[in-house]
Amino acid sequence: MDGPIQLSLPLPRSLDTRIYLQLTIRAKSITLFVTTASSEEAGAPTPLGSFVYAIPDRYNPSQPLSTPLNTVEPTIEFTTRLAKLVAKKSQLPTYVANSVSFMGAGLGGSVEEELETFKQVAGLVLSRLPTASPSVPTSAGP
Repeated sequence: MDGPIQLSLPLPRSLDTRIYLQLTIRAKSITLFVTTASSEEAGAPTPLGSFVYAIPDRYNPSQPLSTPLNTVEPTIEFTTRLAKLVAKKSQLPTYVANSVSFMGAGLGGSVEEELETFKQVAGLVLSRLPTASPSVPTSAGP
């Protein structure tokens, strides 16, 4: 691909918060940045969240390997799951940076809201991958 793909979608169950994604697909790697911002925060810098590197495991293709490069407790699980899923589906090394905040969500970040957000983000990202299947994952894990 030539340059990064920039996308946004509404944070589920939120009035004015959006999820912003920047996806760069190269011949030998994928880089994904994910963050949120409300209409009031649009110009303000977003704090850095977790950063995870994941690679496909050629000995066990269903379980990609991952390494956290930067951990921020509220975002590490979401970031790791997303990195592993993209690495598994693309069969490419994947870097994912995530600073999604669920504070603007209707219930303040319940498990259901996080799962719904994961499904929407994963579905959007996977639909942009050259080898992605059109289906959205049904479980929280990769």
